[in-house]
Amino acid sequence: MRSAWAALLIGGQVGISLLPAVAGSAMTPLSSVVEVRSAERNVPGIGDEAPDFRLPDLEGAVVSLSQFRGKVVLLNFWATWCGPCRIEMPAMERLYRSLPRQDFAILAVSTDPLGPAVTRPFQQEMGLTFPIVHDRDMRVGVTYGVRTLPLSFMVDRQGVIRKKIFGARDWDSAEARALIRMLMKS
Repeated sequence: MRSAWAALLIGGQVGISLLPAVAGSAMTPLSSVVEVRSAERNVPGIGDEAPDFRLPDLEGAVVSLSQFRGKVVLLNFWATWCGPCRIEMPAMERLYRSLPRQDFAILAVSTDPLGPAVTRPFQQEMGLTFPIVHDRDMRVGVTYGVRTLPLSFMVDRQGVIRKKIFGARDWDSAEARALIRMLMKS
């Protein structure tokens, strides 16, 4: 039986056409982020509460999005095989290490069907310290309308989606930091 992720890939709904968003190694600025409510049915958009979920982390412990309520959360959907995802991960790590844990969190949702077998070596190779959870069957990804990777959501302290960001970004940029600081003040 095919996973939902495999069905999306085979159905051509997920493209790795994110490369135009990544010119060489330069990432598209956050100012180009689309802030339009989703036209898709039941897919959360800007201003909607981020749907809670429970997924296993690298050690098998269950992590929920609601655990991070009270913090600004960068919710990032990615995969180890995704080139643009690999490009933005070091900047995400620098951002994560530089901001206070009581105010900010990154929750990286891996869509790799093999889970920790591929994400653990990736995490170690990249030196990632932020939480990584696994959505092997893409159920959470489908709930959030994920069709391309990476796809990120900025969730405010109250659990409301404030930005939906398609493609790789330089999360360590002044622009990204300004966005996060603005959300941390609200």
